[in-house]
Amino acid sequence: MKLTILGGGGFRVPLVYRALLGDRTEGRVTDVVLHDLDAGRLSAVARVLAEQAVGVPDAPFVTATTDLDEALLDADFVFSAIRVGGLEGRAADERVALAEGVLGQETVGAGGIAYGLRTVPVAVDIARRVARLAPEAWVINFTNPAGLVTEAMSRHLGDRVIGICDSPVGLGRRVAQVLGHNPDDAFVDYVGLNHLGWLRGLHIAGRDELPRLLADPELLVSFEQGRLFGADWLQSLGAIPNEYLHYYYFNRDTVRAYQQAELTRGAFLRGQQALFYDDMRHPDTPALKAWHDTLAEREAAYMAENREAAGVGERAEEDLESGGYEKVALALMRAIARDERATLILNVRNGTTLAALDADAVIEVPCSVDANGAHPMSVAPLPGHATGLVCSVKAVEREVLAAAESGSLATAVKAFALHPLVDSVTVARRLADGYRDVHPGLAYLR
Repeated sequence: MKLTILGGGGFRVPLVYRALLGDRTEGRVTDVVLHDLDAGRLSAVARVLAEQAVGVPDAPFVTATTDLDEALLDADFVFSAIRVGGLEGRAADERVALAEGVLGQETVGAGGIAYGLRTVPVAVDIARRVARLAPEAWVINFTNPAGLVTEAMSRHLGDRVIGICDSPVGLGRRVAQVLGHNPDDAFVDYVGLNHLGWLRGLHIAGRDELPRLLADPELLVSFEQGRLFGADWLQSLGAIPNEYLHYYYFNRDTVRAYQQAELTRGAFLRGQQALFYDDMRHPDTPALKAWHDTLAEREAAYMAENREAAGVGERAEEDLESGGYEKVALALMRAIARDERATLILNVRNGTTLAALDADAVIEVPCSVDANGAHPMSVAPLPGHATGLVCSVKAVEREVLAAAESGSLATAVKAFALHPLVDSVTVARRLADGYRDVHPGLAYLR
């Protein structure tokens, strides 16, 4: 079985390959094709993968190419993990927004809109090529903003593109563990959009255990999201939000923390990964050790500005483990390829799941997965405050898609202006101009 990884020179690719190495079942991936525009990054990641495979019998065979069509041809699965504009682009997204006093995070607010405007045209081109060169392939989208990009690709691939994110998985795992349960035994009632969702229940053998957590303030602040939001606010919500909702609920605090930080997240990662890839130019660099060391530093610094705004300090050791997006991807691939039924939180087209949204809107919900793909499960409606936020952000995503399709600068300005975290049409206009000045990839907006 052939797996193509787009963005194959990306730093997190070894996580995926490590998961593949642990899969010893029949029908597993036998061939991995890495595609990237940067041959140097491809070479660096291929070295890490080669060291990972040492001593592993029948490890998936790895090839690398800068030719997109060659990489896609006859693929069974395509993992899309591209970053249009690189980390330099992410750092610029943050910088332009913060200069206007608004959030420039990678997937949230002005930064997410700018990133989406750069990424959607490229993602659409990829979707069209997949439809032509590998029409039976399933596309698993890691590319941020994951919900927006998945929806853009779904207009050309239908339900054969599925978006994944590790945030809901990590949240469900932490809540289950805090309550003394095995996460594998829990059904997580989680609903929303990508990076905009709420855990409303955690069911063990049919019993919802979340009320027990919400009733115990000490237990609530014993895990990362509880410390980030605070027990009182979680009890008011009656749910545990995805950590990215901290940007909405504590927006001014977070913007202030970002403005005062020595480096934004994008600037930190740009510098950190530049050192890693530069080191990998030397043939005597121990590839796997260099990657592990860089990964540990990266995870420890995750959402540092939010923790600063909340006054909760460094990440606890038990919070350093991610939700494991590579494990979600592997479980999704297994369920489809072998018809091994699984329940996973995924980004898929809404259908009739949330009445407030149309059928084609991509949402993030628990899904039943089998050989025919991912099927969103029935969920209870969101409360009014959450529905309002979801509908508002989805409307912004639709304006981003319309701007990317038409090339209309006015529509891009509308997307910025309508976002809940951008409170001024004047600021929206300056954002659009500022991003066009620093991103050649936005020259198409006129």
